[in-house]
Amino acid sequence: MDRKTTLSFLLCTLLGMANSQADQRISAARVDTMPVVDGAADDQAWVEAKAIVTRDSVAELDISLKAVYDSSHIAFLVSFPDASEDREHKAMIWDKQQNLYKTGPKREDVFVFKWNMEPVPVDLTLSADNSYKADVWFWKANRTDHAGYADDKVQLYVTDPLPNTQRMISAKGNLFYLKRKGDAGKAAYQATVHTDFVGDEAPRFEQQKPEGSRADIRAKGHWANGFWTIEFSRPLNTSQTDDVIFDPKNTYVFGVSRFEIAGRSPNPQLDQPKYGSGEIGEHIVLEFD
Repeated sequence: MDRKTTLSFLLCTLLGMANSQADQRISAARVDTMPVVDGAADDQAWVEAKAIVTRDSVAELDISLKAVYDSSHIAFLVSFPDASEDREHKAMIWDKQQNLYKTGPKREDVFVFKWNMEPVPVDLTLSADNSYKADVWFWKANRTDHAGYADDKVQLYVTDPLPNTQRMISAKGNLFYLKRKGDAGKAAYQATVHTDFVGDEAPRFEQQKPEGSRADIRAKGHWANGFWTIEFSRPLNTSQTDDVIFDPKNTYVFGVSRFEIAGRSPNPQLDQPKYGSGEIGEHIVLEFD
């Protein structure tokens, strides 16, 4: 039994009934010329790649995925329907009575890849009955797209409480803790504080160029005709301990989400009530042609 077959067998065994859907497989096509990460998706490389469709049960939509790679990089093409283009995030609203700014209801469009970093397949959901460490690629229409990147984070789902963690209850009623932390380096944004009136609405974040491990993933999105198209590209090996390292000889388990995977309940006061309530649907196995 080769490694790919063994991994697939272990995945089915470990996930069992926790995932009633058949696990998908996506094949990354080997290409001579990698796509330009501009959100246009008109590169020849994407013609050579076969698409799969996975269901996001929280967002209630289908997501199309393609993958290609060369000797040094891997790239993904994402497409999903969205009635509106939302590029503002937590814009501050001026409260005339209290004479200060408050966080408004606007939330940006986002897309998340969540990669298993464990040596064996695990359930990557927020109701799993196993601990895990995941590499999270977090594209944000407001906070990262301006720079042409996706944010790079690590998500920990563990049984021991850590500082700044969120309590989670597993499918079997066990207590787990969820923690997210950014990779080393500088993010593509930083929060800003407005103490004086600058308008009825003010931006919550200042945009900047990411650095270090927070700048490993190039990503660019384009919205048109009710669809988002997003391209991602990352070195196969970033030489960073907080990243999943891709070897074309192996296979890798991941999931995707239209919304931020933060373990929050829906908030009807937001313009995107399910923001923060994201969850991966089916587990997907990446293999290389």
